[in-house]
Amino acid sequence: MGAKLRVGLVFGGRSGEHEVSLVSASAVAAALDRSRYDIVSMAIDRAGRWADAATAAGVLAAAAARPDQVPDFSGVGRLDPRLLDGSVDVVLPVLHGPFGEDGTIQGLCEVLGLPYAGCGVAASAVTMDKVLTKRLLREAGLPTPQFEALTGAEWAAERIRCEARCLALPLPLFVKPARMGSSVGISKVKDVGAFAAAVETALAYDDLVIVEEGIPGREIEVAVLEGRPTLASVPGEVVPGHEFYDYADKYLDDACRLLAPAPLEGGQTAQVRGLAAAGFAALGCEGMARVDFLLDERDGRFLLNEVNTIPGFTPISMFPRLLDLTGVGYAEIVDRLIALALERHARRERLAAAALRPLQERAR
Repeated sequence: MGAKLRVGLVFGGRSGEHEVSLVSASAVAAALDRSRYDIVSMAIDRAGRWADAATAAGVLAAAAARPDQVPDFSGVGRLDPRLLDGSVDVVLPVLHGPFGEDGTIQGLCEVLGLPYAGCGVAASAVTMDKVLTKRLLREAGLPTPQFEALTGAEWAAERIRCEARCLALPLPLFVKPARMGSSVGISKVKDVGAFAAAVETALAYDDLVIVEEGIPGREIEVAVLEGRPTLASVPGEVVPGHEFYDYADKYLDDACRLLAPAPLEGGQTAQVRGLAAAGFAALGCEGMARVDFLLDERDGRFLLNEVNTIPGFTPISMFPRLLDLTGVGYAEIVDRLIALALERHARRERLAAAALRPLQERAR
């Protein structure tokens, strides 16, 4: 047997899903086959500082022992030196939301020449931006809710025009920061009088705001795993415990229910799986993603709403549950993501070398 692969497991981070990331990472670590992989724990604190090796390993172990009480910790530097000294063969980022799922950690790996699992820089950045995502989906002819976008500068200079444009959409509306996760800063607007306050709330988190029509219906999710062919899982359903699937519903109470598989008719199941694979391809995703839909109760249409490129990886998260129901267990998911990362890196290295060859020959 050859040398074991050293997997840089990166977790924590600056987003509102910091704690979820720790639990996800502990589950990923438990699934990695220790006869094949050495785990290099890499923890980022809430301020964006990277912890030392001993602290990172301790945090991972504590999260595994008590997932209901993950530890707080402090980092010591702006980057883990093990990313630079050859201690890592492949990076497995388990960072949810901004500063992890948005192309930033992916760009760091590209600069350092390290293979990494999951979507590349462009797809990660695009899918973090709800406005860009919906524009690309619309360009690809895939169904998505009606929406408008506005910037903080537009709101300050042309507030009346912005209101008129956005309020032309049918009520209720969802007003969201365009590049945030965890349902932070989202408001449901039922009457025009509440619209301005909702925009101000969203602008407190991002200077780009998306305004979406509210779709009466059900929230359906599909896990997608790259392969030959790409696999779209059986669908699951989120039944919110509140008026919509907000931050409290996700993290503060147990009011919501996750149904896996979703109670759909056979034709609906096939349709949403096909749409999930099409959305994955249209956005240039690689590795994995969870594709979220709204099932419109008025006409039975599936509307592709959002794409999460580093979905929750806790043992009860929808992404691994749905793939397990489709025949791919947790350990196999992780194995496939690592294998795909290495394949992509080797392919890109070959292409980069081919692109340089004519320049090198010209310089001789």
